[in-house]
Amino acid sequence: MIRIVLADDETLIRDAVAQLLDLEDDLDVVAVAGSGTEALAVLRREQPDVAVLDLQMPGADGIEVAEALRREVPGCGVVIVTGHGRPGYLKKALGVGVRGFLPKTASAAVLAAAVRQVADGGRYVDPELAADAIAAGESPLTPREADVLELAADGARVEEIAQRAALAPGTVRNYLSSAVAKLGVTNRHEAVRLARSKGWV
Repeated sequence: MIRIVLADDETLIRDAVAQLLDLEDDLDVVAVAGSGTEALAVLRREQPDVAVLDLQMPGADGIEVAEALRREVPGCGVVIVTGHGRPGYLKKALGVGVRGFLPKTASAAVLAAAVRQVADGGRYVDPELAADAIAAGESPLTPREADVLELAADGARVEEIAQRAALAPGTVRNYLSSAVAKLGVTNRHEAVRLARSKGWV
């Protein structure tokens, strides 16, 4: 029997997916969680074979939970299910040891198959998401440029970004102008939009 913990902040989706997986003879959803923080607590307690995580959750997103699991529950395979199949997210997920990545449009049969494959030590990546990731290429941004761009996303002033990033305002301006130039756009707002659409921030 494959023991599963399922985490999604949307109750209806979480409960429906749990019921569908429980219909499978070899799958057992032992616990559910509604946030990344709750998911980590439940995963530490249950020590399941596979964690099925929503990519975007309050508290900690699926990638952050997967990163913590790699250290704290190394025997647990991770499948991320997302409504945001941007190429950068897939690359980040694979980079922290996620072994399954599929869109929320996948069928219950595909999810069950992915869970079995991951529990068996394999990988399952949705072919369309994989093709998009390859086509998008690598992010041209350095990790620091991506961080600063993400802090600029809500329209924060340079001084505020500098304070939050513990950098000098001039350094923040340099990172922002470098990101704008690398992305071939005219301002930081366009840079944020483009980087987000690719999943780079």
